[in-house]
Amino acid sequence: MARPLRLDGRSASTLNLIGGRLCLDFVNSVGARRFSSSHKMTIRDEKLNDYLDLLAWGRHAGALTNADAETLALESSQHPKKAAAVFHRAIRLREAMYHICHAKLSHKQPNEADLLVLNEEIRQARGAEQLVLEKAGFDWQWSTPDSAQGKVLWPVARSAAELLTQDDLSRLRQCGGDDCGWIFLDTSRNRGRRWCDMRDCGNVAKVRRFRHRLSAAH
Repeated sequence: MARPLRLDGRSASTLNLIGGRLCLDFVNSVGARRFSSSHKMTIRDEKLNDYLDLLAWGRHAGALTNADAETLALESSQHPKKAAAVFHRAIRLREAMYHICHAKLSHKQPNEADLLVLNEEIRQARGAEQLVLEKAGFDWQWSTPDSAQGKVLWPVARSAAELLTQDDLSRLRQCGGDDCGWIFLDTSRNRGRRWCDMRDCGNVAKVRRFRHRLSAAH
């Protein structure tokens, strides 16, 4: 069987993984989220433009093994309509997760429609799990065929369920960068993390503050 290499070189496979949870890294699979004066959100530099981008991201983020990603890439060429349907589900899931997290950050109730989207993906993920006995004890394992095209979404949905039910959501943060909007879990001891990455948005803000002070001094 030919080994497809079409996942290599895609921008989705080079994204920084700063969310602290797989589901948050999935939410951050955009260049930036911009907000207008009326608080309307738009996406700049979409990283997931098709199913292969989704697989490239999944392999990069650890949601898929390399073998799984290659198998699913081949399956997508044979069943493009199924692959396209999974891709649209993925974007719907990502945006629902973003809105749920943003609602939490804004101290608001999540939209019921977003919860329905997430719950449907969690239901499918749980239906694909089985308990197995490993050398170190019991563990969860995916029980459906490796060729199941929605497989890339199952670890994301499971991660989202764990985030919302087990993590301390008071540590949820949104990057303070002017052109970012990425979301992350602040695991720092003093809960003082403000940026997705100090080398990126943090450094930009630092330079901007320096220039402002320099301008004010003249």
